[in-house]
Amino acid sequence: MPPPSDLDRLVRPRPVPGLLVAAERHLRIGAPADLTDAVTRSHLDDGRCVGWYGPPTPGWRVAIDAERVAAPVPPALARRFGVEDFWARWTRAECCCKLADVPVAAWWRRHGLGTPADGSAVWRTLWTADLVVTVGFVPDGRGAADRSL
Repeated sequence: MPPPSDLDRLVRPRPVPGLLVAAERHLRIGAPADLTDAVTRSHLDDGRCVGWYGPPTPGWRVAIDAERVAAPVPPALARRFGVEDFWARWTRAECCCKLADVPVAAWWRRHGLGTPADGSAVWRTLWTADLVVTVGFVPDGRGAADRSL
């Protein structure tokens, strides 16, 4: 049996934290037609797209979500979740939804716009240009029964 440090490395490969630290280098913003080769993408309400161009991460799935910082918060969502730091919370929740393959409405019932503290997902929320972007990773091969991340 390998020592505990080797077991930990098998469960959480080391490239992911480094990719999150350098996430800005792996994002591109442009027209959707120009970013078709991205690993994953997020479409903005103004027609632009944000693409993730990080290197392969064996054993992990990646997702991103992006929103315009200056976009108005829809009134119904503002009443339900408040407007403070809304788009950062929104992109984190959307990213987790994508990683867990769960519709956002189902996520809201369980977590609101929060993220589970005991989940296996790791993420980083950053501000670049006029956008807030969350990049998240989750270990690949998760069972369908565990959808909370």
